[in-house]
Amino acid sequence: MESATPRLTVTQREQWEVDAKVSEIYQFFSSLPHHAQTIMLELRRDKHLEFLTKGLRQLGPSFSVLDANRAWLCYWILHSIALLGESVDSELENRVIDFINLCQDPSGGYAGGPGQMPHLATTYAAVNSLITLGGQRAFSSINRDKMRIFLLRMKQPSGAFRMHDAGEIDVRACYTAISVASILKILDYELVQNVGDYILSCQTYEGGIAGEPGAEAHGGYTFCGMATMILMNEAGRLDLPSLINWVAFRQGVECGFQGRANKLVDGCYSFWQGGVFALIQRLPSLMDQESRSSEVEENQTSGNIRTASSTLSEQECSSELTSSDDDETSHFGDGEHSDIGFCFIKRHAELEPLFHSIALQQYLLLCSQVQEGGFRDKPGKHRDYYHTCYCLSGLSVCQYSWSKRADSSPLPRAVLGPYSNLLEPIHPLFNIVLDKYYEAHDFF
Repeated sequence: MESATPRLTVTQREQWEVDAKVSEIYQFFSSLPHHAQTIMLELRRDKHLEFLTKGLRQLGPSFSVLDANRAWLCYWILHSIALLGESVDSELENRVIDFINLCQDPSGGYAGGPGQMPHLATTYAAVNSLITLGGQRAFSSINRDKMRIFLLRMKQPSGAFRMHDAGEIDVRACYTAISVASILKILDYELVQNVGDYILSCQTYEGGIAGEPGAEAHGGYTFCGMATMILMNEAGRLDLPSLINWVAFRQGVECGFQGRANKLVDGCYSFWQGGVFALIQRLPSLMDQESRSSEVEENQTSGNIRTASSTLSEQECSSELTSSDDDETSHFGDGEHSDIGFCFIKRHAELEPLFHSIALQQYLLLCSQVQEGGFRDKPGKHRDYYHTCYCLSGLSVCQYSWSKRADSSPLPRAVLGPYSNLLEPIHPLFNIVLDKYYEAHDFF
């Protein structure tokens, strides 16, 4: 009796199609002479800027379905422009600030568009947009007092956050809330209380972090959970070796990252997964844990590695903190939490990159980059502002992955293609261009 022909799943069939398209691109690239390869690897800066600036000025009728994401569109476009080392003119800058002001709710937080309900995700996007623009007018437009009230209203008894009133509870909500509070220096014990417990409950047997307890590990949620734990100085509570192992195996044969096991490659995960490694590099070396065997032994029974070697110590952070009087501390971030993001980025990277940074750049430049401007998920897909933002962010992470200091120029061998491809460095905890972050840090 002949064996039945195995039926392919939809994902298997799509995977083969992607493999074939990517293989065709790579084979064509390898057949070219060196000069032609260099041209093919060139970052199309002018085309990207043209695509981005046009979108910031006016979008077509088809974008009406993204009406609740207009704050996100501002962030994706502005951040992409900043990564390319450019800025918008003063007239367009003022228009963006005025628009985002219309999205700021009187009770705190930002909506995706004027007249809509405030939402943690669009609050993150709006704040990051204003910080990317920079300057007194953008910064002072943020009502930090009302922002803290809004964040506390979203805080749940479990320690987690809701995305909006009566909205979903997940790790993404935790990250956007803690990230905004940290960068605005309003992060305090009341906001961080029990958040770490919720995130720990979302780390799966795979090692990655799910959106909520009992769900599947996911690249975006893993970044959000990891970044949140660092901003609260609790990264050492995670099972870091297991997390690193899960993320490392998400880089596939196409050279890009997938978001979940057995799923297709997607350019946006060059940041969501690659960004996790940028965070890991600035945690004290995992090898240091061996010298703290007594602490490891105390925590192995619970299945977690919880050593001081994988967090920023309070003493280390406090030496970097700017002073604040008692009245200000009562309204804004306390000394323990308010400047962890600043301390973190000032650390030297202690580990070499734990992913293939050159291979990932190859995927982004050859398979995700659209010659007419913008980036896409994968070959066969259309360009969009979301993927442009996160592909460029991932490209920046790759380029600086061998640099010990966050703001030091990488060696030419770390940058695939001509050195003119070099982008601006980012602060990986917030995904904001580093110079913009420092300006906001000084202001707040």
